[in-house]
Amino acid sequence: MLNYYEKSGGKYINSLCVIQNGKISDSISIRDFDADLSEYFVDSDHNRCHKSRFIDFDRDISIGMNNDCDIQVIFDTAPYKIGKKDYYESLAKIKSGENCNVILFSGSDGILIIAGAGEILSSAYPFDENADDNGRKIVYDVDLDLTAYKKAKNRAMKPTESYNDIEILQLAFPDGDKLYRKISQSPFLPDSQEKSYRNCEEIFNIQVQKLAERIAYTNSKTSVLGISGGLDSTLALLTTVYAHDKLGKPLTDVIAITMPGFGTTDRTYQNALQMMNSLGVTSREISIVNAVKQHFSDIDHPADVHDITYENAQARERTQILMDVANRERGIVIGTGDLSEIALGWCTYNGDHMSMYGSNAGVPKTVIQEVIRWFAEEKISKSEFIQDSKVLKKALLDILSTPISPELLPPDSQGNMNQKTEDKVGPYALHDFFIYHTIRNGATPRKVLFLAKIAFDGIFDEDTIRKWLKIFYKRFFGQQFKRTCSPDSTAVGSVDLSNANWTMASDTFGDEWIDEME
Repeated sequence: MLNYYEKSGGKYINSLCVIQNGKISDSISIRDFDADLSEYFVDSDHNRCHKSRFIDFDRDISIGMNNDCDIQVIFDTAPYKIGKKDYYESLAKIKSGENCNVILFSGSDGILIIAGAGEILSSAYPFDENADDNGRKIVYDVDLDLTAYKKAKNRAMKPTESYNDIEILQLAFPDGDKLYRKISQSPFLPDSQEKSYRNCEEIFNIQVQKLAERIAYTNSKTSVLGISGGLDSTLALLTTVYAHDKLGKPLTDVIAITMPGFGTTDRTYQNALQMMNSLGVTSREISIVNAVKQHFSDIDHPADVHDITYENAQARERTQILMDVANRERGIVIGTGDLSEIALGWCTYNGDHMSMYGSNAGVPKTVIQEVIRWFAEEKISKSEFIQDSKVLKKALLDILSTPISPELLPPDSQGNMNQKTEDKVGPYALHDFFIYHTIRNGATPRKVLFLAKIAFDGIFDEDTIRKWLKIFYKRFFGQQFKRTCSPDSTAVGSVDLSNANWTMASDTFGDEWIDEME
């Protein structure tokens, strides 16, 4: 695409031509926004920049933006001035995010920018020593599926009033299907530790603030939650403690209950006790063993048959205890389930699936791990009310290294955990990757598989990724009935599967998604 001036009636019109395969495909007149050049140049016939169904051409990044096009091509002839690159990058980032499109910016001074959906994908400026061809060329892949998905979800988007058709020929790239962008294994987290910890702090603050608001709104005297010594209940306990501190309520009004069952191991039990004691909350221990045995007897279920009834009866008994204690103590039950479990339906219906408020429901499992790590390394030293920060930090770090498990099946002969979630449902690193690209970015199964193979190259082979992706689609569609009647929860990020924000029929079939993947 070449910006040039063509003569018309003694003056010149600012024009642009599209050149492909040595031929001019189209010539377009665009408005010139440089008022001081009006003595020599005239405007085009239209008062706005050229619009096409697919590509929009413009001379100014800050005005005249077509919010319906897929790709915005912007030309600039102004000389380079200090701060110009940063300024134009910020504009391209904002405008591409607002319009859900791709911006290609080319300045005669050497500034080159490719932005997409609110992100700077690649850029160069004339004084960049490492730039290709002295900063005159940048190449990057853009995701038009992503921008189209975001555009479709944005109700504020308005269709283009008029457009011209330009035939765009398919270009041949020497690198074929090579992606220039890095596909992150943990897309919910920034690449750098510093940015990741900054995000963790913001996530934690959102959880604390929203939980504090719910406690105040319900006029609850206490907050009641079950502590297993696992990741989810750990973060729920930390946010609940800080919510009470924010409200000026005694930490003893946080009632943390550990409920040992048939599968509880000493490692998770001790970590739960150490956390509760070091935080200064009211801790209680209520074994569910006798109650569940009585229940098995009542329903005539053999106690040595370790089936789904055996597991779910324990989860529902724990929920009953928490609900009844909350009623007795004028409290609210804080749910511990996270976004990953909600997406997979990895919870017992009307067991740990239910609470009075879900504090972790907007946080994926891999992010919960990072938030706890941030708390142990950064936050814990700044907290004045923690009674024993060393003991708490040790417990948190051990929880991070403990395999994820519901601990509903008896331990092995050495007392070790005999049930690991990721062996049954798949690695959470993969599932969070699937959640991000499927729900947040609207990627098709074929595309999710393509991206996952790149991101996890050398870690998971294609057959392994296919296996767990199939499980993801089966569970995501098949477990919607649990999300339909889920409790209110905290919306933290761009993916929210609460029944207030995620609308989906409980009997939706996922066969087409699985068929496309296979």
